[in-house]
Amino acid sequence: MIPSGRPPAQVGVGAFSVSRGAMWLPALAVLALAIGGAVRWAEPANPWVWRAWMAVLVAAGLPVVVRTARGLLRGNFAADVAASLSIVGAALLGQPVAGLVIVLMQTGGEWLERYAEGRASNAVRALEEAAPRTAHRERDDGHVEDIAASDIAIDDRLLVRPGEMLPADGVVVSGRTHLDVSRLTGEAPPDLVQAGSEVRSGAVNLEGAIVVRATRPASESLYARIVELVRTAQSEKSPIQRLADRYAIWFTPATLVVCTVAWFLTHDPLRVLAVLVVATPCPLLLATPVAIIGGINRAARHQVVVRSGGALERLASVDTAVFDKTGTLTIGRPEVVAVDALQGWTADEVLRLAAAVEMGSGHHLARSTVDAALQRGLRPPAAGNVVDAPGMGVRGRVEERDVAVGAAAWLSTLFPSQQQAIATARGAGLRGVVAVDGVIAGAIEYADHARDGLHGFFEQLRHLGLRHLVLLSGDHQANVAGIARAVGIDDARGDLLPQEKVEAVRELMREGRQVVMVGDGTNDAPALSAATAGIALAAHGGGIAAEAADAVILCDDITRVADAVRIGRRAVGIARQSIVVGLGLSGLAMVFATLGYFSPTTGAMIQEAIDVAVILNAVRASAE
Repeated sequence: MIPSGRPPAQVGVGAFSVSRGAMWLPALAVLALAIGGAVRWAEPANPWVWRAWMAVLVAAGLPVVVRTARGLLRGNFAADVAASLSIVGAALLGQPVAGLVIVLMQTGGEWLERYAEGRASNAVRALEEAAPRTAHRERDDGHVEDIAASDIAIDDRLLVRPGEMLPADGVVVSGRTHLDVSRLTGEAPPDLVQAGSEVRSGAVNLEGAIVVRATRPASESLYARIVELVRTAQSEKSPIQRLADRYAIWFTPATLVVCTVAWFLTHDPLRVLAVLVVATPCPLLLATPVAIIGGINRAARHQVVVRSGGALERLASVDTAVFDKTGTLTIGRPEVVAVDALQGWTADEVLRLAAAVEMGSGHHLARSTVDAALQRGLRPPAAGNVVDAPGMGVRGRVEERDVAVGAAAWLSTLFPSQQQAIATARGAGLRGVVAVDGVIAGAIEYADHARDGLHGFFEQLRHLGLRHLVLLSGDHQANVAGIARAVGIDDARGDLLPQEKVEAVRELMREGRQVVMVGDGTNDAPALSAATAGIALAAHGGGIAAEAADAVILCDDITRVADAVRIGRRAVGIARQSIVVGLGLSGLAMVFATLGYFSPTTGAMIQEAIDVAVILNAVRASAE
């Protein structure tokens, strides 16, 4: 889960500040220069000192060499090869100072990379822990017994009490309630279900008890499939090749060629070692992790937690943005968008009376109704004898009047003579009908709103090169298309289940696109895992979406997505700049080493001077 109670700048991969932490490496490099220079003069005069340093070189260098050898056996031709050859050559030729300086830089770079990787995602475990462990099965004699969810069989009658999660897919046999399906579809409005309604595991019963006949065992339910989708998506995501290793593919062979030329020209092993030492790609080993950690910490200051260095590199590469709708492009909570009053009533009076009884209701739309009344400057009067009908509506006495607010079907049962007025008031969309003293007074319409500033945000993305924008949602296609038109997205797809979102993302990736997926719900978790990079909005908790994503936005501000991509690109750009400059200087030093201008130890000192310059440049990635 996302840590809380910390300043944003210290959230993410530990409370590490690049402005302090990354500067340890230049300090270590300078220290190595000083110690190396002192030991260099001590070697001829004191053989015991020389032997001690050789022992330290063997002890410290052996693990590095072994790891590199294992990587080569697995086909991993990385930046570590030249460094390991330098360590082995220094040990064989009795040049411990040169070898130890290389070990210092190699292990320092590895430590930084491990630090940047942070902790692994707990997505699948979090999903599985949230799944129901038990179910209440009705026996033929009417008694209820508790069984393990894994023991549910088809046609079992399951009692689901208020507040419980449905343990299996099925059909409602009896009862009436609202189900919170946001984990499955991402949509905030609950679904009203009653006898005959199909229901899915993972939905949460909000109100009355219901009995469900299982149509699938728990292991084959929708919630179980979401767990499996996240697990599969994470295992199939190709690991990113380290930026350093992409450069090492050509630089390391070039180094070996220069070493071969130096040997044929001089037949001097120390000359070859000097070439190896100055060619040791410390810019590759150090510039990338320093710049990446700088980017991670800069993102944290913008309240964006990036989980690892690989995640930041993936963010830097994206060219297509895919968005969930509810809670991502919209505010995620239905608000009052219209109040329709029938003849003889005003909109303000309908809203004022409705808000009065809703103040005593726990329904998800009650807060929206009260807020709308207060925003209009209305003061809802006190209500008495308030009765909340779970899944249907609320009724009470307001100013000596009988006021009822709820679903059209419920009011039809209360006031059969008002069928025509109810039909007029109910309309389309999400609406609550209001009756006063048994007469229909009007209706209140609710809808989820698009966030403010989305047009400017999308312009930022297009400026960054993300010109293909896609909207994927579990909501109805008509609603999705309406939001897409409002915010300026051409590619909008609705009525999608979690696995269909994953397939849509994979289809884009098969077309050669690098996809960033942005979402906030459990139903988005598989797609977040499958995309090139996933970003979760976690201002309201985040849950499994935050665990499955590569980056997490801690505040309720979707424009931070553009910040994350921009910071990633800047960090990777600085890393590349540091690498190119560092390798260029190393290449120049190789020429002088081949010509015999300095020894292996002097070459190590020169290499460290290059490293200091490269690291100082890489630290810029943390600056605003």
